[in-house]
Amino acid sequence: MGVVEVMDPVQPARTGGYKVDVSRGERNGRVSSEWFNRPDDERYLSLDDLWASVKGRSERSRSRVVQTADIRVEASRDNSERLHLMLPKAQEPVVPTHWAFGQLASIVGAPASYLRQLPAPLAGINLQYGLTNHRAEQVKTFETEDGRIELRAVTGAEYGRYLNSQAVSPATA
Repeated sequence: MGVVEVMDPVQPARTGGYKVDVSRGERNGRVSSEWFNRPDDERYLSLDDLWASVKGRSERSRSRVVQTADIRVEASRDNSERLHLMLPKAQEPVVPTHWAFGQLASIVGAPASYLRQLPAPLAGINLQYGLTNHRAEQVKTFETEDGRIELRAVTGAEYGRYLNSQAVSPATA
C-alpha cells in the first residue's frame, strides 16, 4: 500500500465573474437569440455586471406620491410621437415608459392600445381629460433618471417596491 497524503482543499479566488462550463447542458439557440435581441442596457456578461447596472439604476430612482388630478400631460405639435408628463413639484418633465403609460391609461379607464395609436397631442388631450375628470386619487410614481427622467411605473399610493437590485444583490456573509 502506498502513502496517501491528505491536503487541504484550495478554493480558487473569486475574480468577479461566473464561469460557464460549456461541456455541460445542451445548446439552445433561443437563449442566445433572446440575449442578442435585448437592448444594450439589458445584456450582461456576468451577474456582477447585472447587479452593478440595476444597483446604479436604483440609486438614480425615486418614488413620490401625487394626486392624479395634479399630473399635467404635455405633447409637442412638432413631434407627434412625443408625450411627457409634468408631476407636481417636478423641475423637469418625465417620459412614461410603455408600461407606465398603460398604467396611467388604466387608472382613467382608457384603452392604452387605442391611445398609443393616436398622435401624441390627441392622446395627451384624452389622457389629461381622464386625469382631471376622473375621481382624484393618490398614486405612487417610480422615476429613473438616465439622461432623461423616465416614469417607469404608476401604482397605488401604498404599493411597496422590491427593487431589481435587491433581487440580484450578492449574498453577504
